[in-house]
Amino acid sequence: MEERPITDWLPLTKKEVEKRGWDELDVILISGDAYVDHPSFGTAVIGRIMESEGLKVGIVAQPNWQDDLRDFKKLGKPKYFFGVTAGCMDSMVNHYTANRRLRSNDSYTPGGEAGFRPDYATTVYSKILKEIYPDVPVLIGGIEASLRRVTHYDYWADKLFPSVLVDSKADMLVYGMGEQPLREIIRGVKSGIPLKDLTHINQVAFLKPKEAALPEVDSWETVSLSSHEDCLVDKIKYAANFKIVEVESNKWQANRITQQVGDQTLVINPPFKTMDEVEMDRSFDLPYTRLPHPKYRKRGPIPAFEMIKFSVNMHRGCFGGCSFCTISAHQGKFIASRSEKSIMKEVDQITKSPDFKGYISDLGGPSANMYKMRGKDESICARCSSPSCIHPVICSNLDTSHKPLTEIYKKVDAHPGIKKAFVGSGVRYDLLVDDFNKNNSDMNHDEYMEQLITRHVSGRLKVAPEHTSDATLRVMRKPSFKYFRKFKEKYDAISAKHGLKQPLIPYFISSHPGCEEVDMANLAAETKDLGFQLEQVQDFTPTPMTVAEVIYYTGVHPYTLQPIYTAKTKEEKQNQNKYFFWYKAEFKDWIRNRLTKLQRPDLAQRLLGFRNRNQKY
Repeated sequence: MEERPITDWLPLTKKEVEKRGWDELDVILISGDAYVDHPSFGTAVIGRIMESEGLKVGIVAQPNWQDDLRDFKKLGKPKYFFGVTAGCMDSMVNHYTANRRLRSNDSYTPGGEAGFRPDYATTVYSKILKEIYPDVPVLIGGIEASLRRVTHYDYWADKLFPSVLVDSKADMLVYGMGEQPLREIIRGVKSGIPLKDLTHINQVAFLKPKEAALPEVDSWETVSLSSHEDCLVDKIKYAANFKIVEVESNKWQANRITQQVGDQTLVINPPFKTMDEVEMDRSFDLPYTRLPHPKYRKRGPIPAFEMIKFSVNMHRGCFGGCSFCTISAHQGKFIASRSEKSIMKEVDQITKSPDFKGYISDLGGPSANMYKMRGKDESICARCSSPSCIHPVICSNLDTSHKPLTEIYKKVDAHPGIKKAFVGSGVRYDLLVDDFNKNNSDMNHDEYMEQLITRHVSGRLKVAPEHTSDATLRVMRKPSFKYFRKFKEKYDAISAKHGLKQPLIPYFISSHPGCEEVDMANLAAETKDLGFQLEQVQDFTPTPMTVAEVIYYTGVHPYTLQPIYTAKTKEEKQNQNKYFFWYKAEFKDWIRNRLTKLQRPDLAQRLLGFRNRNQKY
């Protein structure tokens, strides 16, 4: 393979900057992830967008924050600003399990090594930059900044934090997917406007002195949240705040949000309307090398890249609105889809990779089967403030046709360089159950399922019913488990028809708000009856900017302000988790004794059977 010139990547060192003939950089990006020049990695996307707008951009990837801070100085001082991101994950989710145990690896670091980014990376990086270069603006973004833009509960510290703007001392924050606000910011600074004065741009947040007037924008109305200080002493006010933030985040024509924090006012401008196809293509068609920077070759593969290097992301956003999920909080509930032309162009690029063997690992998105789904009458969407388009029922205005997706699958299948293209992303199964989804007028869901099962399943298919208790599922904003049963019947019938043995792999969560211990025992019994022996299970983690996090901290649902039980102690959480493993000998006595104590011997019988003198369990 002919080696690519180092200038094909954005520069990581002073020497690489000089090779481009540059004396100065316009923007320097600081990232908690290793630099992978691929459209699935936020730092690469942001860097390439800036480059497309004519800026000279450098990257400092995973700087050492514990030495003399030379990494923060090595590229010098940028002309316009520093851009800071913790990376593709919140640094605390990246570092710790649901039990607050330190993880031993980091998928965004060469060799999967842990320890190359700090806790609360956005804040740590930004404060360092402000100390070294007090006169250079700092713009923060990415999922960590986005989900911590307002007063939020931090599970790992077990307390409320103010907006990340307060502790990081950054000048401005971009929330959500950053392409649209970033292009506006770049145009502003290039025209000579200081970053701190670009307060009229959608989808940014900033702090201003309490007594200073709000910037005037004719089309914006303003709603106020309870202050950070009020939230510290009143959990109900914190819960009520969340509802306002979530509703405004999911509107096309949203209001500006303000919150008092000490002697400052936090201002969160309304989001942009979801990117259209042209904008999406523009972002994905930038000149990525699709490879990690060559400096990492001797340090081992980057696990997150290895997982997606032969995959194609076809859309963004999710209209599910699940209570525990941050996808819609960051990417939005409206689906932003790429054109078929852009997708097929990326497939072509993948087939030309020297180590490609003909297998695409994923044709997907946050939910694999939401491609090109949107409102039939978008004027209705423009007035909607619901956080979900499919809970408690599927909106009659939602076009849930799987036809465009089925056609993409067929075109990729027909590509001469492709042997197989798999769907590795989770499939939203409830969209495929006609009893739940009444919008399937031309039976295209059946055609999609046939295509998916016969051509695009790599041994097994991932779906996420998440629970079996209807009460818990309502809190989760997920459909009744009966629809999963119906989907499984349909899946099994198509598999049998074609002689395929491709098991369904269902994902479930323990200790979610609204889930009692008996609900977990019942989940184990119901899944046992369906023939599942669960191995991959997830204990609930309260992540910022989710309904479930608010319930965990406050004890009430933010929309009703009514109490909801949540398992919080280590013992309560472990008790729920143990029922997943009813088939393991070491848990059987515990489960029988526990269910007897809970006066549910019927569940013990379903899980473990009768016990007699000749049978231990």
